[in-house]
Amino acid sequence: MSETNGVRVERRAGVGMILLRGAQDGLGRACEEAAGLAAPERRLSTGADGRRLLWMSPDELLLVCDADEVSDLSDRLRDALGRADDPFFTVADVSDARAVFDLDGPGVEHVIASAMPVDFARLAPVEVRRSRLAQVPAAIWREGGGIRLVCFRSVADYVEALLRNAAANRAEA
Repeated sequence: MSETNGVRVERRAGVGMILLRGAQDGLGRACEEAAGLAAPERRLSTGADGRRLLWMSPDELLLVCDADEVSDLSDRLRDALGRADDPFFTVADVSDARAVFDLDGPGVEHVIASAMPVDFARLAPVEVRRSRLAQVPAAIWREGGGIRLVCFRSVADYVEALLRNAAANRAEA
């Protein structure tokens, strides 16, 4: 973790992520049963007890939780989806394939907006935005008093350097 000009950029460890694919109604019921989270509406998220369920696309949800919960939650989700009317679904632990960053501090929105086309004035507290950070696919949402960003682990070093550089250059402007 480091802070540059009041903006804290922290690469988080211990964050689990379960990717769910299938029909939204079946996924929603399974997530409510297995994780206690209601299905989010389009481009939104729901959260409780340190978990967040993100709408990623019409047939995709991402459950963000503590890494220690992934195995148990995955099993419970598979069980719940196995009882659904639509037998076509995917439950995948993508924790090791993703990197998670928490950013906060004055100017954090400007730091992210310098590399990602986001109108933060219109980003609702539970909204999820998928876009490109420079040329890297990423998702962001508000978490606590800051912003949480998820990208592919293979580009995490690049993303971290990009965010730190944007924070440093913001102070010079």
